[in-house]
Amino acid sequence: MEEMEEELKCPVCGSLFREPIILPCSHNICLACARNILVQTPDTESPQSSRASGSGVSDYDYLDLDKMSLYSEADSGYGSYGGFASVPTTPCQKSPNGVRVFPPTVPPPPPQHHLLLQPGSFPSIPRNSCITCPQCHRSLNLDDRGLRGFPKNRVLEGVVDRYQQSKAAALRCQLCEKSPKEATVMCEQCDVFYCDPCRLRCHPPRGPLAKHHLVPPAQGRVSRRLSPRKISTCTEHELENHSMYCVQCKIPVCYQCLEEGKHSSHEVKALGAMWKLHKGQLSLALNILSDRAKEAKEFLVQLRNMVQQIQENSVELEACLVAQCDALIDALNRRKAQLLSRVNKEHEHKLKVVRDQISHCTVKLRQTTGLMEYCLEVIKENDPSGFLQISDALIRRVHMTENQWGKATLTPRMTTDFDLTLDSGPLLQTIHQLDFVQMKVPATPILQLEECCTNNNSATLSWKQPPLSTVQVDGYILELDDGNGGQFREVYVGKETMCTVDGLHFNSTYSSRVKAFNKSGVGQYSKTLVMQTAEIAWFTFDPSSAHPDIIFSNDNLTVTCNSYDDRVVLGNTGFSRGVHYWELSVDRYDNHPDPAFGVARADVLKDVMLGKDDKAWAMYVDNNRSWFMHNNSHTNRTDGGISKGTTVGVLLDLAHGTLTFSVNDEQQGPIAFDSMEGLFLP
Repeated sequence: MEEMEEELKCPVCGSLFREPIILPCSHNICLACARNILVQTPDTESPQSSRASGSGVSDYDYLDLDKMSLYSEADSGYGSYGGFASVPTTPCQKSPNGVRVFPPTVPPPPPQHHLLLQPGSFPSIPRNSCITCPQCHRSLNLDDRGLRGFPKNRVLEGVVDRYQQSKAAALRCQLCEKSPKEATVMCEQCDVFYCDPCRLRCHPPRGPLAKHHLVPPAQGRVSRRLSPRKISTCTEHELENHSMYCVQCKIPVCYQCLEEGKHSSHEVKALGAMWKLHKGQLSLALNILSDRAKEAKEFLVQLRNMVQQIQENSVELEACLVAQCDALIDALNRRKAQLLSRVNKEHEHKLKVVRDQISHCTVKLRQTTGLMEYCLEVIKENDPSGFLQISDALIRRVHMTENQWGKATLTPRMTTDFDLTLDSGPLLQTIHQLDFVQMKVPATPILQLEECCTNNNSATLSWKQPPLSTVQVDGYILELDDGNGGQFREVYVGKETMCTVDGLHFNSTYSSRVKAFNKSGVGQYSKTLVMQTAEIAWFTFDPSSAHPDIIFSNDNLTVTCNSYDDRVVLGNTGFSRGVHYWELSVDRYDNHPDPAFGVARADVLKDVMLGKDDKAWAMYVDNNRSWFMHNNSHTNRTDGGISKGTTVGVLLDLAHGTLTFSVNDEQQGPIAFDSMEGLFLP
């Protein structure tokens, strides 16, 4: 009921309708609101302008009404409905429903005049008044009847009354003396609401009261509200009731309208019959709309479930992402520890080398210093003979010691720099490239049935990915069975979404299915599509298989060759099994060259006579005789030739490996009938 409330609100005041009237555009408006948005138009307006309902516009030509309205709404959203040049234009306002409302430029009458109006009465309207529908903005000039020219919407008024009553407080027992309790039942015969104690005391289920019908309070309230149907009166003839329905104007009319008014020449029907007809149409439309509403509710449930699923998947994905990033951080920390260990090892190695060199140099320096001090003391001695005895040895020791302090000895064995530079560039680049990838297999393809078809022994299939699928697809795999309920086999693998399979068996039922694949794997199969090939083969000559000397006509059903050399042309359909028969007619024959008819593989030679290689089986015919030809051998020679009007029939039985020819002349009748056995065509 709450959803219906928006349908029961006036587009001007935003409140529930009070005394609604029907505008010619089929929109509704409160009577008081209609008076408030009236606009006075200039006196110079054309007398041919539109009038209120039933006053000169027989078919509600709204487009003409809009054209004849001299004061229409501007594109800027402001209305210039001022009645005279001296009255300034006024910006439009918005009603609570969001519809633009144009305030009247004519000052409203004094408030006391409103107080004198009775509900349903129509106050006097100034001359040359105009009203604009606040919903569709169509303008309409009022005639002398003013707002009385618009019919009252009694149906809408009744719906509003029932809606207001349904929102009232809970029904109370009518027999409780002090504080009435909430009613539990209502007696339709007594028209009284009872609580359980009062029902047992005042309305016992025995005697005459046992036949009374008790209903729930809500149902009883509805039955109470159902009042006798009001008889609406004609808007043009207020004393006449509506009795007929004008089909052309689509409004109820009275007898006086039919006799005197504009509806006299229109098609009319009985009001009751049209009432039942329109109720049936509305009920049918409501049933369809109800189905749509049911689908919408189910769709909303699906969407709400999707919200829950999205939230759950998001939490799961976030947890997985955090775990993966933590794993990367752990791996980086472990690698960091390994690299630091290498730095420490290099540090210890450098220190050891330098310290060893320091220790070695310290020892040598001490020895050198001792030698130097000893030599200085020897030089101080004044004994020449004693000095000369040891001088040569000392000189050699000094030179040897001096040579030991060469450049290599005084060069550091280790540098202070660490030859270790961390190459973090690739890792940083990898981190920057760290992103999500599709690790799911593709969704199940959808077969496009409107594009799938068969032609002769060819089948064309088309498919697509689901509209909301975002998983990358690398290709598709199309599978067909053998046409006899056997196993499926792959007939196409690729990225295309349409494939035509040729060379199928005629009069066979094939099952087909397709699946998608990517780097993550292969998706599910689509639904199986069953397709029936043609029962009878219809084919023509194939220009792509012919020599350029052959001329095609009659939609490739007729061929002509003006060359004296042998030329071959094939049909556009191949056979692999079954029994097939076709006929060829000779329209013109001048005895050269001699034709040959038969069957052949697709790779048959095109510039030699048919049957001269091992890829064709043919019947050679001239004007006197005919014979079979295969692999350049002649068999089964038969007397009788061909001429203009000769018909050659070819019967191919692949089940038994036979090829039969029949030659029928237009004048001579049958002249040849021969068979070739032992054929084994692929």
